[in-house]
Amino acid sequence: MAPAAARVSELRRAGNEEFRNGQYCQAAALYSQALGLLEAAGERNAEEASVLYSNRAACYLKDGNCSLCVKDCSIALDLVPFGIKPLLRRAAAYEALERYQLAYVDYKTVLQIDCTVQAAHDGVNRMTKALLEKDGLEWRQKLPPIPSVPVSAQRRWDFPPAGSQAAAPRLKATETASLEKQVPTAAMIERAKTLKQEGNELVKKGNHKKAIEKYSESLKLSNQECATYTNRALCYLSLKQYKEAIQDCTEALKLDAKNIKAFYRRAQAFKELKVSNCKRVSDPFQDWDREAMFSQASLNLESTTVEFPQAFYNLPLCKTTTNLLAEVWYIVKGDS
Repeated sequence: MAPAAARVSELRRAGNEEFRNGQYCQAAALYSQALGLLEAAGERNAEEASVLYSNRAACYLKDGNCSLCVKDCSIALDLVPFGIKPLLRRAAAYEALERYQLAYVDYKTVLQIDCTVQAAHDGVNRMTKALLEKDGLEWRQKLPPIPSVPVSAQRRWDFPPAGSQAAAPRLKATETASLEKQVPTAAMIERAKTLKQEGNELVKKGNHKKAIEKYSESLKLSNQECATYTNRALCYLSLKQYKEAIQDCTEALKLDAKNIKAFYRRAQAFKELKVSNCKRVSDPFQDWDREAMFSQASLNLESTTVEFPQAFYNLPLCKTTTNLLAEVWYIVKGDS
């Protein structure tokens, strides 16, 4: 039995290493091997098996296989009830599957176990919004029962040593953040896209305030979508929140340095804020012959084109200067 237990621990550690390296498929295979060994050896180590199922569930969640994640988390919780990690992972999987009621129940269960887990608080807030939109004011009546957590499983009463109470919530939040790494899972990215589409539909209806909420939720899940920033910037422009629009366009340009919508919308925002074009571009141009630079680009402001002249990108200019030129271009074209 001892050699089998040692081999199981070895496989689990190897799986953990693969997971940390982002090799989720390989990690899942190693956890499966470890589970197979446990079963073959006839060992009834519920705690070890629960950890392995929970770890494999994390791999499935990262790969966007939410149904298998739910299945493994449920097995892990059957073996060792009220485990925070499998509950959080199952809640995230339910959320990605748009089974918001079940996700809400799991997030609430986590808070009964430990009320300092920030991921659970955030999850409850998201699910409350989603359920309110889906089921209206009666959404609570449609919830499945929330399990009652026995006192023996609750951790919120385990106070830290004197002098460290203030740091406890912060430490727990850090621990949870490291548990559910900041790299978006496939499920999170898919949910982010759905939220963006919902935001787009609200924009079509002229509901810019609600659309901003949808785009903001989307960006919390995945902040690598340039269009989400530019779409939210458009909403901010409509609501005359120009500083916020500038900030979103700037974030979009970090992702795509030649994004036309970001340049144009940021230029519009600067224009509304009454920022002088000359003031904005004077410093970067100090060392350049302006006339020569504009003639090189063959800039024709009377042209009907709305595209920023590609010739600008071929000039020996720094990125900041080129971007500012683009903004001036879009301001001018916006006046025509």
